[in-house]
Amino acid sequence: MATYKNQGYDPEEIAEFKKELEQEGKSFAHVEDDELDVLDSGECVHIQFIGNHKGDEVIYDAVIYTLRLHHSSLVYEMAVEKVRKSFPKYVPPEDRNANYKIDPEEEEEVELLLTELIEEMEETEAVKVQEHIEVDHDFEYGIGLDVCLNVEEITDEVIEEFIHDFNSNALQLDTTLYSFSSDEQEE
Repeated sequence: MATYKNQGYDPEEIAEFKKELEQEGKSFAHVEDDELDVLDSGECVHIQFIGNHKGDEVIYDAVIYTLRLHHSSLVYEMAVEKVRKSFPKYVPPEDRNANYKIDPEEEEEVELLLTELIEEMEETEAVKVQEHIEVDHDFEYGIGLDVCLNVEEITDEVIEEFIHDFNSNALQLDTTLYSFSSDEQEE
């Protein structure tokens, strides 16, 4: 019995996955992921697909998201970091546990500062992003991919095109640096 780096490299596992994909008529499958609350936004998807690595088939586990989402995430993280310098006890809502308490006036002050910092970073284009792929060969299942694309929405067509280009070594990433603002999104 052959041993594999992980189940995503196992030919039996891959054959079973191929059958599932054929039944669905797609080249990929969506992955349920409770940790990614942006999956329903259209700006981020978690999928698996079959590709090749060093001549062997492998299952790729990919999170694909828009450049705009990546930019806004980085801006928010940087703003929270700056807020914590003035308010060291502040915990952002997404990281709070049930016991977390904050004075309502202090929270209002923090939220105002956070908003001002975000607006300032967007206006000055302090954060610039570009398309990229990060590959994780030590992933727990197959090979992990973190993919950022300059598209408005991550649709099935965008995913299919990405997989086709990735698997045929024809993927060309846009190296232009971009900056976004929340105002553009609201228009």
